[in-house]
Amino acid sequence: MEAVAKLRNVPTSPRKMRLVADLVRGKKVTQALGLLRFEANIGAEKIEKLLLSALANWQQHNEEERIEDANLYISEIFVDEGRQLKRLRPAPQGRGHRIRKRSNHVTLKIDTKVEKLGSKHAKQVGTTENPKADAKS
Repeated sequence: MEAVAKLRNVPTSPRKMRLVADLVRGKKVTQALGLLRFEANIGAEKIEKLLLSALANWQQHNEEERIEDANLYISEIFVDEGRQLKRLRPAPQGRGHRIRKRSNHVTLKIDTKVEKLGSKHAKQVGTTENPKADAKS
């Protein structure tokens, strides 16, 4: 089951926010939270808060499941341009230079990762779940 969280009109340029988004794209939720907690970029704390919101949304839709057992990962994260505030800064000889204060919109989706039957992880889980069956063979 997928959960979505959106953050709108963040007063940071989209280019700076995309650096942080690229850092966590495709990672497991626990690993992404660890990366964001110690990242120095200003957008990291905003994306961390957004990730926690998406996690709460997922928990709201899946009350019977535990977060630790769900194997959640960031399936999609993207940053779009938001509105631009246009300001004038005084310049020499009576001119004015235009200052563009950019903002962005961030959309984050988390989902559960299902292991394929032929994968190494699925084989390891299958052998460790029933050790008595392996001992009889």
